[in-house]
Amino acid sequence: MNSKIYQRYAQGRAKKSPLVRDCIRAFLIGGSICTLGEALRKFYGMTGLAEESAGTATSVTLIFITAMLTGLGVFDNIAKRAGGGTIVPITGFANAITSAAIDNKTEGFIMGVGAKIFTVAGPVIVYGLSAGVVYGVICWIIGLL
Repeated sequence: MNSKIYQRYAQGRAKKSPLVRDCIRAFLIGGSICTLGEALRKFYGMTGLAEESAGTATSVTLIFITAMLTGLGVFDNIAKRAGGGTIVPITGFANAITSAAIDNKTEGFIMGVGAKIFTVAGPVIVYGLSAGVVYGVICWIIGLL
């Protein structure tokens, strides 16, 4: 009974999220990150890199920019305004890895950074791989029919 009372109390005190504004911000900032990625890919292509190499260079550049902005504390400010828009896979993953490394560097490189760098990103990797395996098995079974 007490949990229901507390739940009503908490819901009454919680700040209402402006859903439409949050969705627009996520769309615009996430879209801007993707547009930057596409511009970088085109730029690298114009420098003579093959399409696959230009894609790799783009990924490396986005990871570097995200890690640098995370280290400077800028990416967190962007994420506060963008919400889900910064979870564009490569930048969100780079931020998760860099944040964990920064947070745990005081514990040393082995027991801090090395042991805890995938604290946030680890479950994403595990469930992503697991979903891929399940999907692969389903496709394989359908192919047998």
